[in-house]
Amino acid sequence: MNTLLLRQVTVIDPGGPHHDEVLDVLITNGRIEKIGKRIPKSDAPELRVQGLHLSPGWVETRAHFRDPGEEYKQGVTNGLDAAAAGGFTQVAVLPSTEPVMDSRSGVEYLLRKAQGHSVRILPIGALTKGLKGDQLAEHFDMRQAGAVAFCDDQHPVRNSRLMLLALQYAMNFDGRVISFPMDPDLAAHGQMHEGHMNVRLGMRGIPAVAEAMQLSRDLALLEYTGSRMHVATISTAESVELIRQAKAKKLRVTASVAAHNLLLDDGCLRGFDTLYKVMPPLRDLEHIEALREGVKDGTIDTITSDHRPEDVEHKRLEFPQAAAGIIGLETAYAVANTAMKSRMSVRKLVERFCQGPRTALGLPIPHIAEGSEAEITMFSPEHEWTFTEADIVSRSKNTPFVGYHLTGKVFGIVAQGQVRLTGALHAEAQ
Repeated sequence: MNTLLLRQVTVIDPGGPHHDEVLDVLITNGRIEKIGKRIPKSDAPELRVQGLHLSPGWVETRAHFRDPGEEYKQGVTNGLDAAAAGGFTQVAVLPSTEPVMDSRSGVEYLLRKAQGHSVRILPIGALTKGLKGDQLAEHFDMRQAGAVAFCDDQHPVRNSRLMLLALQYAMNFDGRVISFPMDPDLAAHGQMHEGHMNVRLGMRGIPAVAEAMQLSRDLALLEYTGSRMHVATISTAESVELIRQAKAKKLRVTASVAAHNLLLDDGCLRGFDTLYKVMPPLRDLEHIEALREGVKDGTIDTITSDHRPEDVEHKRLEFPQAAAGIIGLETAYAVANTAMKSRMSVRKLVERFCQGPRTALGLPIPHIAEGSEAEITMFSPEHEWTFTEADIVSRSKNTPFVGYHLTGKVFGIVAQGQVRLTGALHAEAQ
């Protein structure tokens, strides 16, 4: 399907010509052909859903597709399908694969595998060769091939001189360096947030200061160089304040938080369920409150899924041995909306999925206007539903949200000339 008439949708498009209007929108062959109060009936399939909203397409800044090397956990096509189900029209993919994506050939491999899909893939190149932290990878070559940013995933760069060089080098071609704020020595062997709960459960904790120490160093280097930096998945009150202070100094920094870190706290680990094991760890309510306030006031620009597929062999283990991470592409919006619904407007939350990620990655922001190419996300912020295993598109099933009652649901995307609706809506629009 590449043609669709949307009836009475609320447009959320700050800076666009139709923001906050309720309109009909006709999409034909991947373009927005007409927008109006009432578009006459045509041969196009029609879709009318109570409370349906429309915004420019959302961008995911941090997903792992396990390709190449561990395609049995996800793979590129399945990952892009999951992204579409979550409302994302573009998705940035991490370089920690086998082999590591640290050269032009790795970027080109990903782009080839994603050709023809409705969701555009955005390769993130490795910051250092092999993610080893010893030598910078081939940033310029990867940028020329299509990489949008550079990071070592969850391998913090210990060598301050190397991080300094990465920030300086990126300035030559408007590159983006992504920092993962976690001091590996302070966090070593930690299993969960350090606080009352880890003592109660008898598990080694990861202190909040481990995040603050690494972030403080990277922000100091950013201030020294005047470069750009995106800070991935902050999880503590201290980090929110550090980012807030950096922005007050006019440093060119953006930051993200994982959706699950806005909703879940370390009390979820009482049952030692490894589905709740993530990195950074689930924190206590004091930190979560600070994260939510940071999202609300714009200190945190971006909400990410931090999508990390794992098979049962890597998850159904004793807690210390289990891999950290959950799949989140399908649930990121619903989880974030459930956590933030009473705190901020629909517009502001959408900005954390659309404008914020695009700013962080240096991408243009499209608008919903007649004659423009359609890159849009369809969603309902008020729709209440229960997430079930049938809603999982990803090959891996490592999510704790099965059975959760959530508010806010994605109903489809239009991108790359293709219309993709959820199963029920697809049948309704025929």
